[in-house]
Amino acid sequence: MIRSIGERVTSGRVEVLSMLLAEQRAVTHHEIEERLRGKHKLNRVTLYRVLEWLNENGFAHKLVSDDRVWRFRANTHFSQSEQHAHFECLRCTKVICLDDIKAGYSLPLPAGYQFREIELTVKGLCAACA
Repeated sequence: MIRSIGERVTSGRVEVLSMLLAEQRAVTHHEIEERLRGKHKLNRVTLYRVLEWLNENGFAHKLVSDDRVWRFRANTHFSQSEQHAHFECLRCTKVICLDDIKAGYSLPLPAGYQFREIELTVKGLCAACA
């Protein structure tokens, strides 16, 4: 996937992307560190740079929840993922993508303003916590 966009394939990028693709939910930097522990030697700064690179190149997206912690999720379709809604559990803080609910904005903005992105988060209790 990384090679397909003409970028350099590194073991860190491959390991992190593989781990994100295997997840069924958005995970924190700390959770990624824990999953990769013993498998790959990435320090925190390098891991953060890899995650930012994956986000900037459309392989993953990041979101922040009420606990102010960034979470990362692999895009289900490689390319700049369409903006979509997320569900955040208020009890366990699990965050999942709601890929079928597109987040969009079609109203005019004030003169001179430019739209870049929109965040839509549905909050409630997940099936395990309900």
